[in-house]
Amino acid sequence: MIKIALVGNIASGKSTVQSFLISKGYSVLDTDDVAHRLLEDSVDVKNTFKDYDVFENGVLSRVKLGKLIFSNNEMKLALENILHPLIRNEIEEFFNANQNKKSVFVAIPLLFEAGMEDLFDKILFVYTDDNIRLERLMKRNNYTREYAQIRMNSQISQDKKVNKADYVVYNNSTVNDLEEQLIKLLDE
Repeated sequence: MIKIALVGNIASGKSTVQSFLISKGYSVLDTDDVAHRLLEDSVDVKNTFKDYDVFENGVLSRVKLGKLIFSNNEMKLALENILHPLIRNEIEEFFNANQNKKSVFVAIPLLFEAGMEDLFDKILFVYTDDNIRLERLMKRNNYTREYAQIRMNSQISQDKKVNKADYVVYNNSTVNDLEEQLIKLLDE
């Protein structure tokens, strides 16, 4: 089985690529979904952040948590120290459950930040110009320009990640153009 990491910085179009791969019959694990579930279920997360204003009616607010961790590096690291080992375990379970497949994909935006490159045989990077990503992020999430930039700056730059990737697709044009690149790549 070929284990392929699907990577791209925030608002690059990973979800579009992921949907395309699923439509072609590939198994894809979305680590954002895993992280969201873990946030809801983790006692460690609740205990770590119990003294912060990140809960609404006893339920963890991802919006409030995001604002806290992107303005406080110590809290960001605390969250990562809880989630990253759990996400690693989920990825390994996904591989075990799909070992009969020829290839599988894991959408993992923080692959390099989390140091999980060792889990994968190949890395597919979705590259989108920063100005396009900024506009998408502001529109999609209703972020201010300043907060969108903070979120973008919290990740390793795309240019550094491209150099570590085995394959790169560019998402600066249309969905059709992106899909054509993916079809060529999958044929290889």
